[in-house]
Amino acid sequence: MSKPVRNTLSGLVVGQAMRRQIIQRIQDTTIANSISALVKYKVNALLTTDQAGKPIGVLSKTDIMGAYYAGLPIDSPVEDIMSRPPLFCDPGDALDKALQSMRSQRIYRLYVMDPKNKDIVGTLAYPDIVGLLYKYCHECEYSDFRQKNQSNPDSIQRFFVKEIMTNEVKSVFKDDSLRQVMEELSVSRLGAILVKNSENYPCGVVSKTDLALAYKHGIDPQAPAETIMSSPVQSCGADELLEDAIRKMIFADVQRLFVYQSNPMEPVGVISLSDAARIRSGSCHACISSRIELDA
Repeated sequence: MSKPVRNTLSGLVVGQAMRRQIIQRIQDTTIANSISALVKYKVNALLTTDQAGKPIGVLSKTDIMGAYYAGLPIDSPVEDIMSRPPLFCDPGDALDKALQSMRSQRIYRLYVMDPKNKDIVGTLAYPDIVGLLYKYCHECEYSDFRQKNQSNPDSIQRFFVKEIMTNEVKSVFKDDSLRQVMEELSVSRLGAILVKNSENYPCGVVSKTDLALAYKHGIDPQAPAETIMSSPVQSCGADELLEDAIRKMIFADVQRLFVYQSNPMEPVGVISLSDAARIRSGSCHACISSRIELDA
């Protein structure tokens, strides 16, 4: 009987990938103040605590979008909308185990707690895992970057965007209201959605960050999507290497790319950092082929 296939994450622990900066706010902090913190520190959620500093919940952009949709006053306390309880892991937990926990719980992050003193020492989210994978892959002797610099590059079976991407592209039209955008994001469990013009071509993207800022600035939820959409649309080709797509997302500071086959104006899929994290062996099959172990 074979053991589980080893991969790039095998042997790595949470402490090697976690982010040590912890953004937190007390439960009576206003939603407006919390939005400012999320945008300033470029995070998707913050830890909420009671007056004594004990973690009691998590405030995510999804929670904020729900408050915007419901018409909750922007000066409401975060305890009215936060999710409970926060989920934790240890710095010494296997990174692969933590990733599986995030996927099974359908959450984007875990908070890292020191098992001895119960202090929160970090956070672990999909971008942190992908960043570590990218580092290992970029430095690997089999990486596409290093192979290109060799006179006789080895033939390595690499992952391409089309193998990893989600094949469905959800979209709204630029004249659709922000309320309609929020409904689509909620139903589809997406972090952002493509915006199309009257010719059915991509013209922008609306993310939960855009909606949070619209909420803070008092924009009417009935305003059209084009009011807050960002442009141009960040994209990549379906036949591009996963390694290159990850690089684009990291350096463009975006969490997803819209994928096209031949024409950028005709997206056929989406690739996100969470999709990339699913490929525990990074950007090629070298780790899989070289690190399989079998029972004696």
